This record gives sequence, structure tokens and C-alpha cells, in this order.
Amino acid sequence: MDMPNLPEEYDQLDQWKTLMLLYNAALQEVQTRVNVLNDEFHHINDYNPIEHVKARIKSPESIVKKLKRLGFEATIDNMYRELHDIAGIRIICSFTSDIYYLAAAIARQDDMQVEMVKDYIANPKPNGYRSYHMVVVVPIYLSSGRVQMRVEIQIRTIAMDFWASLEHKIHYKFEGAAPAHMQESLKECADMAALLDKQMLSLNESLQKAGEEKT
Repeated sequence: MDMPNLPEEYDQLDQWKTLMLLYNAALQEVQTRVNVLNDEFHHINDYNPIEHVKARIKSPESIVKKLKRLGFEATIDNMYRELHDIAGIRIICSFTSDIYYLAAAIARQDDMQVEMVKDYIANPKPNGYRSYHMVVVVPIYLSSGRVQMRVEIQIRTIAMDFWASLEHKIHYKFEGAAPAHMQESLKECADMAALLDKQMLSLNESLQKAGEEKT
């Protein structure tokens, strides 16, 4: 996407601050929509699919580092056009079925475009990483009109999030070159976490079925 058309008075302000204002607004918009979906599901089914939500904006250092890694000059235009994950929301669910329910509900919102999907649950990364990623383009309404902003949404289970947190620490501790035995252990843990998710989902489905039979 090209940089949004902003009112003339914005040209007199710091471009970085302006863009951060827009990314923060986009985060708030997506968080509100996710909370509404969670409330609706609880209203209908007396069950919350979301355990908790985390939101963050990439730091300036991380933005510059990623642009350089991708081969782009560190400019405001490249930041907006080339990076999809400056604004990010992570949704933590209990079960894998909740992940796909939420992803489908988000995709049905007709004023929000799904620009990219990467399903690392169906197709895990070689190191065992599992999560469901979406990049959405969400409308933000300013006093002058509408602008479009990207937000990355990651949806994962508690087990996936626990694994990813440890993998992240190891990755940065060893600058992406962790010892082989750690990488092997991490892969084994990822497989065990996936098995746990599968068994917990099966148990929950059995519990729901038993409740339906009693009614």
C-alpha cells in the first residue's frame, strides 16, 4: 500500500509521530472488534474462546533492523509499504478450534480486508513453530476521512504461546544460532505441545457432547 493521504496540517507534524498515531488507532480498532466477537460468543454459547489478548507496536530499532534485513532503506514510506507487522495483536485461545472460529469471524467483516494468511498450525515451520497469522487492512476514520492501516493478527493456543515465548528467548540469546541440542529439544517440545493441544481439544469435545446428551 502507498502512504495514506493525510490533511495538509499533518505535513507540518513529525511523520513518525503521525504514523505511530495511526498504528495505535488501528490496534485499538482491531482489539475492539475482537472483544465484541468474544462477548458475542460468550452470549450465545456461555463460553469465551479468548484467554487473553496482547497488543504491541514494533520499536523503532526493530523496524529499522527489519527493513535493512529485507534490503530496504529505512524510510517512512518503506516502513508503511513493506512491513506488515508494525502493529500486532496476539490472541491466545484455549483450543485450536477457537483459533479457526475467530479467524473466520474476523475474515467475514466486510470493511476489513484480509491481505495475507499464513497457517503455521496446518503447516508448522521446520523448528516446530505453530500459530495462525493474518494481516488485515483496517479502516481508521480521521476528521478528514478514512485511511487504511495494516495490523498483523497472531492467533495461537496457550501451549503454542508458551513454546514460542521460550523459542524467542533462545533465538535472541544465541542470535539465531542456538546449539543443535537446544534446537532438537525445542522441536520435541513443539511436537509435545501439539499433541497436548489435540488431546485437550478431544477432551473438551467429549465434555461438550456429554453435556448435550444430558439436556
